[in-house]
Amino acid sequence: MSSKFSFSEIHKKRKRPLVLDGATGAILQNDLNEPTSPLWTSELTLTKPQKIIDLHKNYINAGADIITTNTFGTNPTAIRLAGSDLDSKKLVGESVKLAREARGDSEILIAGSNPPAEDCYKQARSISEEELYANHESHIDYLWESGVDFILNETMSHFDEIRAVIRICTLKNIPFIISLYLDDDLELLRGGTLFDSMVYIQEFAPIALGINCISPAVFEKIDLQRVSKLKWGFYLNCGSGNVTDSVIDCGVSPPDYIKEVSKHMEYDPVFIGSCCGSNSSHTKAIKDYLDEYLFKLKLRLKSTLG
Repeated sequence: MSSKFSFSEIHKKRKRPLVLDGATGAILQNDLNEPTSPLWTSELTLTKPQKIIDLHKNYINAGADIITTNTFGTNPTAIRLAGSDLDSKKLVGESVKLAREARGDSEILIAGSNPPAEDCYKQARSISEEELYANHESHIDYLWESGVDFILNETMSHFDEIRAVIRICTLKNIPFIISLYLDDDLELLRGGTLFDSMVYIQEFAPIALGINCISPAVFEKIDLQRVSKLKWGFYLNCGSGNVTDSVIDCGVSPPDYIKEVSKHMEYDPVFIGSCCGSNSSHTKAIKDYLDEYLFKLKLRLKSTLG
């Protein structure tokens, strides 16, 4: 199934950073009080599909230009580790179908969430590099064949995994974002630093480099002047506790998040969203801020031109 929209086309049309939606799995986990597993909230695609559709629509109504599929735990490795007999291809297909239904005929991009093969926040890994590659190749194929507009390889923190997903997307000519998770010292959990990764990533042609699920405090440490040499964007953790908590409450209010966003507009991000702990109120705040920012920019330009 071919992609409906192009990120670059929508970005050019909007003339501002695109608004990425906020938390998906974290909200479903909190609202429905489901136990955590390697599948996270993926099974809800089958058992409570309307909840997924409503969540996507909430983000669209709040101003999101991009919604993300509920596929953070639908990859083959996660299903195997959960001891589930679910079929990854079917689960991905149903998840993308719900996102497409929520989008309808609106000009909204659908990002296919492709997570790390195993737990996001651990250095150790139990599978081989061959198994890692096979996992991502299958999951990316399932997402793309189901009709997403691009692949959002998110919360990537192992360099060999970053290399694998980039290679797969590049060889298959599938548009993608590669979004990194970093520790407090701006290092990957395995294999180098943010800037080590950038040296590798810039040899390819991703839609953008992303940074996600780190706290605003850690984000403040990044030299964004260097990052902005690539097309880039961010969606930060808004939770009040640790990233591994079973319940993720909001710890960064929408107004406080906008204060963070406003600090970094000079570095020209191509997309801005929010991660765990956020909700559609954060999305609306981002959209409202960007509308005001664009309006003021136009006024300054008009004043300069006389």
